[in-house]
Amino acid sequence: MSLDKCQIIHLPRINDPRGNLTFVEAGRHIPFSIQRVYYLYDVPGGAERGGHAHKELHQLIIAMSGSFDIHLDDGRSKKSVHMNRSYYGLYVCPMIWREIDNFSSGAVCMVLASNYYDEADYYRDYHQFIDVVKGNAG
Repeated sequence: MSLDKCQIIHLPRINDPRGNLTFVEAGRHIPFSIQRVYYLYDVPGGAERGGHAHKELHQLIIAMSGSFDIHLDDGRSKKSVHMNRSYYGLYVCPMIWREIDNFSSGAVCMVLASNYYDEADYYRDYHQFIDVVKGNAG
């Protein structure tokens, strides 16, 4: 896969003086069915999350509150995205290494995932991930 597929998706935003509303519909706003939702919160200052890639999993990452940075790497190029709007989601396709850091105080990172948790879907060692991407895995 390529970083070109990882992009910000502008989610619908309905402005209302009583409070805004944003929603996500699988197949309409994101290119996968949602099988799992999880969120990161109370991340200590200076901590990093992520540090892995997925073989098959698709994800949409949303800053529900506060902000954080997502660093993406496809084994050939890298890019960073600052997340700070609850109506933007970052689509991350399979075979992209990701690291999340620079969490603001009170930040909440919500992730919509295409599959249930499966440890076998993870690359947790960066060098192994690079070997697979470059076709050097044995």
